[in-house]
Amino acid sequence: MSTSELDTAAETAAIHAVVAQVAAAQRAEDADAFLDLFHPDAIWTTGHGKFLNGRDEISEFTRAVLPGATKDGYATYEPFFIRFIRPDVAVVKVRQQYLTHDDVLVSEGTPLYGLTREDGRWLLTFCQNTPVIAA
Repeated sequence: MSTSELDTAAETAAIHAVVAQVAAAQRAEDADAFLDLFHPDAIWTTGHGKFLNGRDEISEFTRAVLPGATKDGYATYEPFFIRFIRPDVAVVKVRQQYLTHDDVLVSEGTPLYGLTREDGRWLLTFCQNTPVIAA
């Protein structure tokens, strides 16, 4: 199947659902739900530049930082750019906002998610968190 034969509307909706699951898992501080979204061989670079190689390293990091992460606020995630590299590979840019519980904007980011489709399911496979620094 070529990218021109791809049902882009359905696949785009599925990718939006993955990003929504990222947001829901983080807001609920549910490490298992968050980690279930990753390919076993995923790589992740955190917003502070820490490189995590494989779901085991991502799990160790997530289980250390996710509990208590929403005590002061929460993050929103909105995909704003999706490009299908192949029918089973997509690059997604996400608008991320970190807000207080009173909905005051604290910071912004533009993560890059590389997703691969495995057995009909989109998984986070290569990801980079990028904070937006005010100029």
